[in-house]
Amino acid sequence: MVASLFAFVITGLARAITGARALWRGCAPERVRRVYFANHGSHIDFVLIWSSLPPALRRMTRPVAGSDYWDRSGVRRFIIHQVFRGVLVDREHKPDSPDPIDVMVDAIDAGASLIIFPEGTRNVEEGLLPFKSGIHRIAQARPDIEFVPVWLDNLKRVMPKGKLLPLPILCTVSFGAPIRLHEGESREDFLSRTRAALVALAEEHAA
Repeated sequence: MVASLFAFVITGLARAITGARALWRGCAPERVRRVYFANHGSHIDFVLIWSSLPPALRRMTRPVAGSDYWDRSGVRRFIIHQVFRGVLVDREHKPDSPDPIDVMVDAIDAGASLIIFPEGTRNVEEGLLPFKSGIHRIAQARPDIEFVPVWLDNLKRVMPKGKLLPLPILCTVSFGAPIRLHEGESREDFLSRTRAALVALAEEHAA
C-alpha cells in the first residue's frame, strides 16, 4: 500500500509539474512486452515515461537503472525497488556481478517491458550521444521483442543535471513505431537504425 501511494504521488507530481503529453505517433499502447528506449537528460526521464503509460502497461513496465546510484540510500532503494520495481544493473563491472544483459533478459522473460537509455549516461548537450551496444545485445538475445523509440522533449530543462527539484516546464513524450532486429543485421546497422528512429521523432516534434 505504501509503495502504491508513493507511485501515485510521484507520477501525479511528474505529470502536474511537466504538463506532459503522451503522443503515440507510431504505435498503439498495447499490452505486449516491449523495450522502450529514450534519450536521457535527467533523473526524471524514466518517471515521466512510466507515468505516461496506461495503467495496464505501467504495471508490467520496469525501468533499468544503475545500482551504483539507486542503492546508495534507504530512500532510493525503496523508491526504485518497491515503487518502480526497477531492474538494477552494475555499471561498475564488479567481478562478482551478473552480466547486465542477462539481468535485463531475465526480466523480459518474466513478463516485463523495460525502459532503457541507450546513450548510457545523462546527456547535457544537444543531440544524441553514440548508442552503447547493450540495446543490440538485448535484441540478439530476444529478437521477437519490439523496441519502441521514445523522444522526451524539454526534459533537460525540467530537471537539469545537478538540480534536486524539477522546474515547471511543459514536456512531451512521443512514442514511435516499433523496431525489431532484422535477421543477420549487424550491431552497427541496428544501432544506427534505432538512433535514427529517435532523431526522426525529435525532428517530427520540432516540425
